[in-house]
Amino acid sequence: QVQLVESGGGLVQPGGSLRLSCVASGFTFSSYAMSWYRQAPGKGRDLVATITGAGGSTNYADSVKGRFTISRDNAKNTVYLQMNSLEPEDTAVYYCNARSMLYPTSYWGQGTQVTVSS
Repeated sequence: QVQLVESGGGLVQPGGSLRLSCVASGFTFSSYAMSWYRQAPGKGRDLVATITGAGGSTNYADSVKGRFTISRDNAKNTVYLQMNSLEPEDTAVYYCNARSMLYPTSYWGQGTQVTVSS
């Protein structure tokens, strides 16, 4: 059974930091590109960052470049999103996504809420 379980969300003040984690199970983790998406209230789901299976390549949305860092530990089947210098505009539900690099297969986590507010 495939599972993606996110954690690490919460309430943080502007300028603060959070680290999100997503633990995967039920598939060959290293064969999947991993991404973080976010969805703010009343808006669509937007791509935040992606990392390839071996972790050799990353991509970021312009809005988070220089503030967020995506990384993965294939030995722990875990992908992380380190978020620094958080802004109120970063408030959203953050979702973990796994996309196969070989087949048209994609999985989603249940999401974790991040709220940036003073």
